[in-house]
Amino acid sequence: MTGSKAPGRRDIILDVIALLGGALFSLSLSPLGFWPLAFASPVALYAVIQEGSVRRTILRFYLYNVGLFGVGVSWIFVSINEYGNASVPLSGILVLLFVLAYSLTCVPQAVLYARYFRRRGMFDAASFSGLWVLQEWFRSWFLTGFPWLFVGYGAMGTPLENIAPIAGVFGVSLVVVFVGTSLYVAVAHRSWQLLIPGLMVFLVSLSASHLSFTRHERTVSVSLIQGNIDQHVKWQPQNRRLIFDLYKNASETEWGRDLVVWPEAAITLFREQAVDALVDLDRRAAMSGSALVLGIPDRHESGGFQNTVIVLGEGEGQYVKRRLVPFGEYVPLEDYLRGLIGLFNLPMSHNMRGPAKQPPLIAGGNRLSLSICYEVVYPDLVRSSVESPDLLMTVSNDTWFGSSFGPWQHFQMARMRALENGRAMIRATNNGVTALVDYRGVVQARLPQFQAGVLRGEVEVRSGSTPFSQFGSYPVLCFCLLLIGITYLRRDQ
Repeated sequence: MTGSKAPGRRDIILDVIALLGGALFSLSLSPLGFWPLAFASPVALYAVIQEGSVRRTILRFYLYNVGLFGVGVSWIFVSINEYGNASVPLSGILVLLFVLAYSLTCVPQAVLYARYFRRRGMFDAASFSGLWVLQEWFRSWFLTGFPWLFVGYGAMGTPLENIAPIAGVFGVSLVVVFVGTSLYVAVAHRSWQLLIPGLMVFLVSLSASHLSFTRHERTVSVSLIQGNIDQHVKWQPQNRRLIFDLYKNASETEWGRDLVVWPEAAITLFREQAVDALVDLDRRAAMSGSALVLGIPDRHESGGFQNTVIVLGEGEGQYVKRRLVPFGEYVPLEDYLRGLIGLFNLPMSHNMRGPAKQPPLIAGGNRLSLSICYEVVYPDLVRSSVESPDLLMTVSNDTWFGSSFGPWQHFQMARMRALENGRAMIRATNNGVTALVDYRGVVQARLPQFQAGVLRGEVEVRSGSTPFSQFGSYPVLCFCLLLIGITYLRRDQ
């Protein structure tokens, strides 16, 4: 039987190409931004699955994803090793197990494609693209979701990013994969006519740059405080007052700005322990006409913690984080894993989720759609958090990932949220990347990583809604199902 034959040299070469195709994709993302690889990476997989058995095709899908996650999330090693108190060998094993296990999320996509859609020319490219996006969407919610390394992020800075305000990052992924695979099909079949569908999609994306879904209303002055607190000392009780004083002193020159923003868990005192300090900050901000937005841990009535952001001075409200980071903020199967190794006992790893629906924060008269750290990577969560927000804001602490690519990938996804929703994004972090991003996802200003400092600037408040902010990802997901359905119905033609 074909599926049981020993792999030949050509099979092995194609397997390696699949692995390398996935591994190279991360180079298309920030900070390197070599965007041609965002197109080339899925095409590499598409090219090597046009031959071989069903079993071999599924294997190549899997190898591609092993390469994708093996390189793309290698920054997890830093967190586990340096801050999770795990040895180098154990950290490597844990990362490898995660990569091997999570790469299995491609299996439904691989099985469907291999059995029903291969080798059907341009319709094949359409179904491959549709299945690709559905697999990305699946990863965005499966096991609470890990919406990382979507192809659409690699297209930022290219004309295809213009699809984002219309169809979100999934729409950009669909266009990138289809344009790349249709070009491959045209070359493989030596038919310039087959270039027409991909060319039409590209031209539509290019013309979308002239569309404006939101309009200017006013500008807001902003100051972001980057404390650059070492993660090893951040949660030590003896340092809590010192950290608070650092942020307070850095803000003294910023009172009078519309918004002053401190990052996630800037204050490591619990809210109940900082009542007097918060009252003083509230009075100081109000006297100067500023709104102070800051992150502070709070205690839950059940005994756990809550990752919270509050507004003082010229504003009101609080926000409690809804999407928690596994192991960093809660421990799955806690009764069995807690205390087993240092990774399962990190500071603040007993957090409780906030309510699914929360009122918007009001800061300086502006409605804020706020995301805490990891939450900003969920496109539809950010979109649906606040109806018609004035500004998007995210506060984060990416210190856990050191000088790896992780913080830069995280920042790129925050930029995509700005582009999708046609709103400026304010991003305050502990040690970078602290930045101001306009409604097109373009970086207006940022602070260097690993330096304490203040980022001053102005951001634009805009009104109106993009198609994505109104309808979310559902239209593009339905379109992908339509592509797949049409291809399936034409399988015998």
